[in-house]
Formats: sequence, C-alpha cells, structure tokens
Amino acid sequence: MPLLSRSTVSAGRVAAQRYAEDAPGNSGEAAGWASSIPGRKRLEILPSCANPLCHSGWLHLWRRRDGPIFEGGWCCSPACTAAQVETALGREMDARGIAGENHRHRIPLGLGMLEQGWITQEQLRAALGAQRAAGAGKLGGWLVRQRSVSEEQVARALGFQWGCPVLGTEFHNPEGLASLVPRLLVDAFGALPLRVAAGKILYLGFEDRLDPALSLAVERMTGLRVESGLVRESEFRTAHSRLLEAKFPRVELVEAPTELALAAALARVVERVCPVEARLVRVHDCLWMRMWLRPQRGPVPDLGLVHDLIGSSVAH
Repeated sequence: MPLLSRSTVSAGRVAAQRYAEDAPGNSGEAAGWASSIPGRKRLEILPSCANPLCHSGWLHLWRRRDGPIFEGGWCCSPACTAAQVETALGREMDARGIAGENHRHRIPLGLGMLEQGWITQEQLRAALGAQRAAGAGKLGGWLVRQRSVSEEQVARALGFQWGCPVLGTEFHNPEGLASLVPRLLVDAFGALPLRVAAGKILYLGFEDRLDPALSLAVERMTGLRVESGLVRESEFRTAHSRLLEAKFPRVELVEAPTELALAAALARVVERVCPVEARLVRVHDCLWMRMWLRPQRGPVPDLGLVHDLIGSSVAH
C-alpha cells in the first residue's frame, strides 16, 4: 500500500473541466474556483504533488508544504510547477473564442432610440452628420450635445442594446475595490468594479459596451459572481478616474517569444514567490496570473495579500 495516496485528477484537469462546463451555452455557474477562498488551509499533513506525471512528489520532505500552491495543488519541485503552469496556459489558449467573445448582432444605437420614439429621423441624421464631419465622437454624445436626448436616455438605450442594467456609482469606494482587478486591465479594458454585494456578487460597470471576456476572467479569478452593466458616461469617467488614482496590488509584466517560454517564465515567478495559491486566466490576448501570499479572509483581498502577473507571448 502506498505511503500517501495520490489524486487521480490534477488541478489543471479539474479547472479545464469546470471551464468547459461553464462555457457559453452550458448551464453551470461561474467557471473556476468560486466555492473556495484562496489559500484556505488544507487538511493534508503531507500533500502529494498535484502534477499527475510526478512519481516521487511525496519524497521531497525538505519542500515546504504550504507553497507553492498552483490552482489548488501543491507542486513538489520547480519541474512540477512548470508542468502545471504549462498545462494551465495550454488550457487557457485552447479556450480562445469561447470566453464570452462570440459575436452577437445588436441593433444600432440610433435605430434603437428611433424605435423607442426618443429621437426623430431629423435628429438622428443631424447627429450622424455632425459625427461624420468631426470624424470622432460617439453618436450618443452627439445626440446629447444637440440636446436631442439626455445622458440618462443614452445610457438606457445602451442598456437595451446590450441587454443589461444601468448601474449607479453611489457609495463607490475605489480604494476598497482596487485590489480586485489589476490596474492595467482596469485601464486597458475600461472596467469599473462598483461594489460587492453580500460577499458574493461583484457589480462591474462599463461605459458604452460590455466586455464578456473580462467579466468571465474576473469571475473565475475572484470566485465572485460578476454582474455586468453600463454606467452613465459622466459618472463612469469620474469614478474610473478616481479608481485609477487608487493604489493597486503589485504587478509584473512578463513577455516571452513563445507560449512555452511564457509558461516557463510564469513558473519561475511562482517558484520565487511561493504563494499559498495561484490562478491563471486569459483576458483577450493576454494572461493574468494572481498569486496569494497569505490566505484571503474575505471577498476582497488586501493590497499586500496578492501579487499579479500580466503575461503575453509575442508569437501569439
């Protein structure tokens, strides 16, 4: 009888299975690790290596058992850490195209407002003409400038267009939410974490269009159920600017010539930091890895608790 029993399913395979079950068109809840708090203390006295191809993980008695942990599994050596990260990276890149990015036809904003009776054909033509003449600006903004509609009506029309609610920024606390998403992603993709309700639901705001890929990535990384919606333009810009001025967790940028080299580079950082948990998700064409330095006690991690990595492959 073996001294320690080994799990027959690796952490990477479990994550891949959950990801597939929760892809668009399936009925599962958020993919990832929503039922667990990152870094929660495990019951095993001497955990076995999470790498299914490792045959001697339990023999590494000198290795710390509280880290490095990657996607819920302890890695007994740098080689096993690299193998687990490589598997996870392959899973994320193979999932491109099913991460909420499928095209969906949407009625143009002007036609939608015309259909609602909020503007006339003359007002729509005037706004489109002004937009073409300026060569810039959004149609909704031109309609507001011409006093054809209010900013609130534009937000409601965009909500109808995307099938989502219009969210408010009342009681928004940027400093208390800045640790949820790296500043680079908040800035690049126009995301605005608004509030966490009941310790389970994160309301994520956008200015004029949703970003399902980012919402799914945040959901998988944080374990919170993400509800996305649009925010009025003036409110969004004010709150987004305040958020960008807040202090965010430490972040490292990792770029490599190939996906294999990127996996190796990410694994080296995991070995160096030795986190109590680490997770990897894809956001459009980049990868977001978050490492927890200590167990997380609530729905929002402390600033010093997490260390983020944003990775990309120049060959991708």
